[in-house]
Amino acid sequence: MRRLILFLLALTLTSCGAPAASTETQEVAMTLSLSSSAFAGGQSIPAKYSCIGRNISPDLAWANAPAGTKSFALIVDDPDAPMGTWVHWVVFNIPATTSNLTEAAQAGAQLADGSLQGKNSSGKLGYDGPCPPSGTHRYFFKLYALDTALNLSSGSSKDQLLKATQGHILAQGELMGTFSK
Repeated sequence: MRRLILFLLALTLTSCGAPAASTETQEVAMTLSLSSSAFAGGQSIPAKYSCIGRNISPDLAWANAPAGTKSFALIVDDPDAPMGTWVHWVVFNIPATTSNLTEAAQAGAQLADGSLQGKNSSGKLGYDGPCPPSGTHRYFFKLYALDTALNLSSGSSKDQLLKATQGHILAQGELMGTFSK
């Protein structure tokens, strides 16, 4: 039904001389700025944040959260993994008053601020740093501003998190770093 409405809207706008609207639904209206003092976007992630280093999480900071933000969620994954996307970190229900995660976030079900951690592809709760078997891989840190706190428990998967965020994403930010051994 939603696609039909979007199609009819696009058809109406086109017939009025306006540019055609995309039939793809765009849930994200705003962009969050996401950064780290450990590495710049598109640059190499230092070894200390990887399996050959201390395997600790880098610090992350964000800004431009829209009004109505009730929580944040973070997913870190590697789409270049040989057996499909490898999930390195899942964190959700990060309080709306939070604008950063400090370096070396603790492992376990919950962070000190009450944020919950999901399972990574290693089956553990918490951050699991870059560890590509070969070559240079890309690591995407994706932050979502949500209009709700999610009804998920710690240990939830990336897929469960993404399903729960549908219709609740107010803004999104992304930081990509690379790593090779």
